[in-house]
Amino acid sequence: MRKVTLILMLLVVTVGLAAGQQGRGPQPPPEITGMWSGTWSAYSPSKPSTPPKEMCAKLSANITKKGDDTWQAVFEGDCGRPYKYSITMEGRLVGGAVLFKGSVDLGAKDGGVYDWIGKATNDEFIGFYTSAAYTGVFSLTPVKQQ
Repeated sequence: MRKVTLILMLLVVTVGLAAGQQGRGPQPPPEITGMWSGTWSAYSPSKPSTPPKEMCAKLSANITKKGDDTWQAVFEGDCGRPYKYSITMEGRLVGGAVLFKGSVDLGAKDGGVYDWIGKATNDEFIGFYTSAAYTGVFSLTPVKQQ
């Protein structure tokens, strides 16, 4: 009787542990391709209490997957004049997010070379950028298809 009870207890514990491990394995990669919209702003880190120099409400991005760890993003908006930049983004999957990094030359008229980092999940794409003249942040959410 003791052996049967011990075996049943071990079985219950084993099944409980196995059930508890479901959902803890590797998370699927987020679905970040498609249309995104949001805002960006530029600020001075040395003056954190000063409001952003620029805040342009219209920022959109269309993101496509190019390779195992590369994506192509076309960023568009209007901030005094229309702009459109096509940027290759390097990313790596960490948990349920893709962590991005990149460097791009937008030309002298648009601030030159920018370095940036970002994080994308199913629900948000946020980032930080810097150049010789500007520092700022952007925040995007997926555009819901109707």
